[in-house]
Amino acid sequence: MKKVMFISSGGGHLNELLQLSPLFKKYQYSLITEKTETTVYLKDKYQSVSYLLYGTKEHLFKYLFIFSFNIIKSLWLFIKYQPDAVVTTGTHTAVPMCYIAHLMGKKVIYIETFANAKTPTKAGPIIHKVADKFIVQWPDMVKFYDKAEYWGWIF
Repeated sequence: MKKVMFISSGGGHLNELLQLSPLFKKYQYSLITEKTETTVYLKDKYQSVSYLLYGTKEHLFKYLFIFSFNIIKSLWLFIKYQPDAVVTTGTHTAVPMCYIAHLMGKKVIYIETFANAKTPTKAGPIIHKVADKFIVQWPDMVKFYDKAEYWGWIF
């Protein structure tokens, strides 16, 4: 059975990613997100959940420490779960994992967030470089990415 890692930051990105939860039955999956008060319930609902540190760019020094820690933890989680593919709705939390997967020769599937209908996210152009499949949810977003595919909404 193929191993698929589903990863995103919390909030809306996670909500979008969880729209794909019917796929969990088809694969040996792992779910990775940031640990917050609103995500701790996932451990009770899904069988394979891991957390990264939550961090925003509001406090730059703290964010750089958290991001560096998350890179190391992402490598450890990649080795632990050994996914065949990484599926993500972004954002900064998922960037290191996508690059690790790419460097290890695994598939990277990125779904640009529904929230951005007219402009790219910050993570989109960074992950676009390594994505094997780059999906957008709005037709206008295709113009920003040369290998983007419009698939419509995942809601």
